[in-house]
Amino acid sequence: MKERLTIMYLPPPADYDDCWQRDIIEGVGAEHELRVCAYAAPVAPQFRDVDIVLDHGGSMGTREMADAARSVRLWQILGTGFDHFDLDYWRQKKIPVANCPGQFSAVALAECAIMFMLLLARRWNEVQFNLRQGERNMPLGLELSDRRLGLVGFGTSARELARRARVFGMKIAAVDILDILPDEQREYGLEFAGKPEDLDRMISDSDYVSLHLHLNAQTRHIMDAGRLRLMKPTACLINVARGALVDEDALYETLLEGRLGGAGLDVFTAEPVDPSHRLLRLPNVVAMPHLSGATDGTSRRRAACAAMNIDRIASGLEPLYRIDT
Repeated sequence: MKERLTIMYLPPPADYDDCWQRDIIEGVGAEHELRVCAYAAPVAPQFRDVDIVLDHGGSMGTREMADAARSVRLWQILGTGFDHFDLDYWRQKKIPVANCPGQFSAVALAECAIMFMLLLARRWNEVQFNLRQGERNMPLGLELSDRRLGLVGFGTSARELARRARVFGMKIAAVDILDILPDEQREYGLEFAGKPEDLDRMISDSDYVSLHLHLNAQTRHIMDAGRLRLMKPTACLINVARGALVDEDALYETLLEGRLGGAGLDVFTAEPVDPSHRLLRLPNVVAMPHLSGATDGTSRRRAACAAMNIDRIASGLEPLYRIDT
């Protein structure tokens, strides 16, 4: 028999779309007591007897909340990355932590990456300027067919991107720290599958390079000045993963000097991104404010993931996707 649990939801800022909260409420249902944290109110009374915390994006929890979470059996992050989450502190408090890994947002990220590639291929910023000036027939766009796509990392979002890029007739390569098996290469239409030592070669051969990595000490600035210079002067960089994977100063200089064709950026080192950020002023940059994963499908799938873990705890089972071990 399932136990009735008390759930504390840490919602996103008030200016976010309320579908995130609606899907959580529908996912948890009436089986459990769901509380919504009032950030302006004292913390300790709100966390009394709470069994599970649902933390939007892993960025809403504070150390004060962790200190008050004495009865919490699971801190569920409603997101994939946890580089903004103080995992070491939660470990010290012995609070189990889980996330919603890449498969729950992979489709949204892949679609965004395709959108960026299309916008850059059709020189969207120039097109919009010409449209407003009453010009037509310029500039000349490119087709994705027969262009080479290099995937840096071959997790779930990269695989979903490969599925879509294959439909566009692109030639696809991937590099990952794990072996990409022959069956996987055939399934996703990879012409080349390599390991980290093959990264520079793949980058230099690609017309589009798309990043699909977690941010850590090894991947920070993996696209530095040296690697950006390896790319073709007509090539474009796509980043829907984490901003600090890219040396933004080096990217700006490379684009400004015409040694790179363009960039599609959903993420930045400092967020929210400064509207006056110099990358945003370049005509060959298309960007969004960390929205690639913000879709109705992602919201529903993450809510379902959280609901599944709630049910597992209520049934006396271990949660899935723990990241604190």
